[in-house]
Amino acid sequence: MRAHIPGSEFGDEHHKVVAVIERLEFLLALARERHFGRAAQFCNVSQQTLSAGVKQLEERLGVLLVERGSRFQGFTPEGERVLDWARRIVGDARAMREEVASLRRGLSGTLRLAAIPTATPIVASLTTPFRARHPDVRFSVQSTTSGEIGRLIADHEIDAGITYLENEPLGKVIAVPLYRERYRLLTAVDGIYGMRDSVTWDEVGRLPLCLLTPDMQNRRIVDRHLQNAGWNAEPLLQSNSMIVLLTHVRTAKWASVMPAVLADSFRLSERVRSVPIVEPDVSHMIGLVVPERDPMTPLCAALIVEGQAIAPTIAENISSL
Repeated sequence: MRAHIPGSEFGDEHHKVVAVIERLEFLLALARERHFGRAAQFCNVSQQTLSAGVKQLEERLGVLLVERGSRFQGFTPEGERVLDWARRIVGDARAMREEVASLRRGLSGTLRLAAIPTATPIVASLTTPFRARHPDVRFSVQSTTSGEIGRLIADHEIDAGITYLENEPLGKVIAVPLYRERYRLLTAVDGIYGMRDSVTWDEVGRLPLCLLTPDMQNRRIVDRHLQNAGWNAEPLLQSNSMIVLLTHVRTAKWASVMPAVLADSFRLSERVRSVPIVEPDVSHMIGLVVPERDPMTPLCAALIVEGQAIAPTIAENISSL
């Protein structure tokens, strides 16, 4: 008979918990990638290991989670429900590890951020002072749509986002207002409004415009203001790249609408001007959002503090543009 070792039950249970969390992470990766091979690559395991882990989770729960065929086909209703629990459990496990590690050696790890494209110029205003206070923290920053930021936060794939706060649902988040986004017409100096101090939304609607694609909230905002001025937004060119829009404006054959902070971040040539748009002079709040949870992860809590500290400076700098 094997001798009983005090505390061995805890060790066994610990390994079981770790194994379940690992399998839940496999399931989340599969939900993200919608492909067994890519999910395995994301988790740094073989496809066989990931498939076996998902199968073991199904056996443990006694239900089928994934619709299988020659390739990934989706999740069963039970699988969708388990995904909701997996996001919470994996998020809580990550938060616990972060907090324990921060108590021992201060903040560390990778802070995962996402920002709407029009707010990317201010990201460094947040990450730079944060790194000065917490030098062991690394950053991962991606640019994406406001809707995708909401999904990434809900699925625990990012820690925080910089996005619009007022126009569309945000989900369960804590928000820190940073600045108000105002709009500029980018046009050639020798264009019809090139030497003006300001233009109206009605005048903007008369121009050959190149704008962001409709999946971007900034585009939907611009469309709404043009419609209020009596114009249906029908740009001659659409792109999800600000660089593409700017290079077209530089030809002096196109015009575009961009937030003031973004227009200021570009090195506009002598042929291109950034002209304030008025009548009305509209603005929309941009802010930092983190998941609403208790307890909050140490990285998110520190980021909230940093966001609150720098918000007045960012707002002042942008209001002067």
